[in-house]
Amino acid sequence: MNSTNQWTPDDLTALTEAYSLVLIAGDGEREGVEIGMASVDGAVYVRAYRGTRSRWYRAAREPGHGRIRVGGVTHEVVLTTRGLDVPAGLDAAFRAKYGPVADALIAVPEARAATIRIDPAPAPAC
Repeated sequence: MNSTNQWTPDDLTALTEAYSLVLIAGDGEREGVEIGMASVDGAVYVRAYRGTRSRWYRAAREPGHGRIRVGGVTHEVVLTTRGLDVPAGLDAAFRAKYGPVADALIAVPEARAATIRIDPAPAPAC
């Protein structure tokens, strides 16, 4: 991830303090899915507890971009699934944020396989 695609400190604070976000995959006006997220080293991650066959995971994987809504603010984002290096602290971050509810995202190999990193989309060229 290059420096232009990093979350600002204010955005990262809003994301980590929010309980969940709404993820809308692709360009269309699809209905979004509300999902929990965790942050490690300034990057934001979500997981599909039903694994890679989850409808919303497949919808997010194919275009590789979309939007998220958090606290009334919408961000254009890049969704990374392929070749993703999942940080070692991600399970602990989910557990710290969600407690026992996070077990479905931590203990199940299918959910781990369905990890998505969410980065802010690059600013459009002028």
